[in-house]
Amino acid sequence: MKELLEKISDFEYLLPKDKVKGMNADVKVFASEQLLKDIDDATIEQASNVAKLPNVISPVVLMPDTHLGYGMPIGGVAAFNEDGLISAGMVGFDINCGISLLRTNMNYEEIKPKLKPLIEQIFKEVPVGVGAKGKISLTMDELDEVLRFGGKWAYRKGYATEQDLLNTEEQGSMQDVDVSKISDMAKKRGLKQLGTLGAGNHFLEIQRVETIYDKELAERLHLFENQVLVMIHTGSRGLGHQVATDYVKIHEAAAKKYNINLPDKQLAAVPIKSKEGQDYYAAMKGAVNFAFTNRFIISHFVRKAFEKTFGVSSKVIGLETVYGIAHNICKIEEHNINGVKKKLYVHRKGATRSFPNTPVIIAGSMGSASYVLMGTETAMALSFGTSCHGAGRLLSRHKAIESFSANQIKKELEKEGKILLAKSNRVIQEEAPLAYKDVDEVIKVVDSLNISKKVARLVPLAVIKG
Repeated sequence: MKELLEKISDFEYLLPKDKVKGMNADVKVFASEQLLKDIDDATIEQASNVAKLPNVISPVVLMPDTHLGYGMPIGGVAAFNEDGLISAGMVGFDINCGISLLRTNMNYEEIKPKLKPLIEQIFKEVPVGVGAKGKISLTMDELDEVLRFGGKWAYRKGYATEQDLLNTEEQGSMQDVDVSKISDMAKKRGLKQLGTLGAGNHFLEIQRVETIYDKELAERLHLFENQVLVMIHTGSRGLGHQVATDYVKIHEAAAKKYNINLPDKQLAAVPIKSKEGQDYYAAMKGAVNFAFTNRFIISHFVRKAFEKTFGVSSKVIGLETVYGIAHNICKIEEHNINGVKKKLYVHRKGATRSFPNTPVIIAGSMGSASYVLMGTETAMALSFGTSCHGAGRLLSRHKAIESFSANQIKKELEKEGKILLAKSNRVIQEEAPLAYKDVDEVIKVVDSLNISKKVARLVPLAVIKG
């Protein structure tokens, strides 16, 4: 299907809706020529299937880090009006997989002598990987409070500061959660997982600000060259996965009830106003709040690790949140459609909100650079206020395991002076840097299109993988 794409600018490609039978919206792909080569036909076909859904708003958007996903591609954006559809599969299984970026007032030279004991202390403080259990014991009633209030609960319990909340999307708490719409199985899976780092592409990194591109914006975010930062990338763990699993099944059955013609079973979707649609939205917001709280608690224990390593309070070190963002989410937002402001349900799957004057935090692959950018008005017009979310997979996890040696990856990172701690060799192989696209090329696309503007490039010093 890639041959049907029309190049409309150096970094924009269009699949017009009249090119494929049944499409109700155009598909727009943001990519360089180099990145377009890495996007396969199956990914474009998935996007065209999304464009076939009723009442979808044009265009369905693919970011430069896009690749094949469940139903909708990772790096995909799809918006629907209130008479449209909502889909658990189009949000994804790791609801609110996202990032919290913490800054310090320390530079690399100050931290270098204690970098190894620091990352080892963080590894002790933050449980990682599949089946990891957090340090916080909750009753079911307390878990319901987490689901309802998210960051507000973390603040009340002393796991988050007021500044953490102010510098997080939704201030770390989506409203109107109905905990009765979240299954007991989902709650049981999440009960002991608060404050834990997931496996797969999740990570915790100590980073250094290598390059400042916009001095004024960097100063606004209190960033400076050679500064030490901490990036936390994880999501809603087993709870969010179970919420998604439950509602994918519910939506598959309900789609038949509502006579929705699905181009792909994995795109199971229901009317937004239906009981199944509103139940999912109420449950999804609970998983979103769980993920925000998870990252706040990890941040809390990162602060503890710094304090134990350096013997001073985290306030002295200046460990504050630069910004926290969500990747896999559906949100009600107001967008200008053909000159008219409309309330839309925007599905972002492996994509980051990029609203004007709002930080956009983009994670690289293991051992590669990450970025701080700033959202723009252009993004509101081009992509429903959305940017990319990372480098994007180039190889499947299975192919990466076949292609790379964990020991070799460790040695290469050590040569570069980077420390790597991981729960298993398998995850190192799965997350090999060469299993991902070139994050610098991805950022070049969104920056050139002015979807989000570069502020700073961050490079890893030490990495924890689940």
